[in-house]
Amino acid sequence: MSSIKQELEKRILIIDGAMGTMIQRHKLEEADYRGEHFKDWHTDVKGNNDMLSITQPEIIIGIHKQYLEAGADIIETNTFSSTVIAMADYDMQQFAYELNVASAQCARKAIERYNAETGNTVPKFVAGAIGPLNKTLSLSPDVNNPGFRAVTFDEVVTAYTEQIKGLMDGGVDIILIETIFDTLNAKAAIFAAKKYFRENNIELPIMISGTITDASGRTLSGQTLEAFYISVKHANPLSIGLNCALGAQEMRGHIEELSGIAACYVSSYPNAGLPNAMGEYDEAPEQTACFLEDWAKNGWVNIVGGCCGTTPDHIKHIAAHVKNIAPRSLPVLEEELI
Repeated sequence: MSSIKQELEKRILIIDGAMGTMIQRHKLEEADYRGEHFKDWHTDVKGNNDMLSITQPEIIIGIHKQYLEAGADIIETNTFSSTVIAMADYDMQQFAYELNVASAQCARKAIERYNAETGNTVPKFVAGAIGPLNKTLSLSPDVNNPGFRAVTFDEVVTAYTEQIKGLMDGGVDIILIETIFDTLNAKAAIFAAKKYFRENNIELPIMISGTITDASGRTLSGQTLEAFYISVKHANPLSIGLNCALGAQEMRGHIEELSGIAACYVSSYPNAGLPNAMGEYDEAPEQTACFLEDWAKNGWVNIVGGCCGTTPDHIKHIAAHVKNIAPRSLPVLEEELI
């Protein structure tokens, strides 16, 4: 199979849209989340979308297939919260590894079915999605104790290592560390990935995607975009980009800046605009696509797609709008003495 680097040389690649938005369309109830596997579980589990890879795999496979049919080249596993730390909310820490394996297998099955049904020969890739955690290493959750941390670096590394092992065992092609609002959490994920690669004599491309949370142009933990990039570029990632928090209109200047400093490929998958008063997203697929077409024409991006609120229809329009536009060229960097 062609490598993702070979494909990135040829064209702008499309990453899928929101998983949660599509799951909401199924209007699942508590019993649907539980399935037979967790029928008698002792806590409420409705809202634990990651567990649907085990209890409702056909729903997850179906969502992946819709994105593939819309033109996605990269589909993300349903594992945004599949760590022992995040699963503690449901007292399901012991299932973290199983969730990652199952989710990766769902994505693989979706590609297999899509290829079989359509005769597709264009490479499709599975990105193992690693979310930011519900605990942060850079900030204290206690306003009266700035030095307090709810979790240690080693605990985060251990959690991410288990997640990465599950994703790899399930058959992912890429490790995607995404929606980063705390770079120290991301560094723990990078450390876990590199250590796992080294110990198992294997290496996958790493994609890194941060989140600028507001008009200040900073991450939640206070870094500017350039500082964030400098903090993680040592990982030698396949791509660095931005996702979530902002719509494409608000993200435009940040993508332009990142394109000018990144030595690797640049990715971006914004939300479908900003949420309305009800927390829903109103930006039409054509609008999102026009914004991303503008970025592509300016030569700023290599990978584009959608985050919160986006659907297969958004991805279909984005794919059509950037189809005939050349990808951003990697800069030729001069060596410098320090």
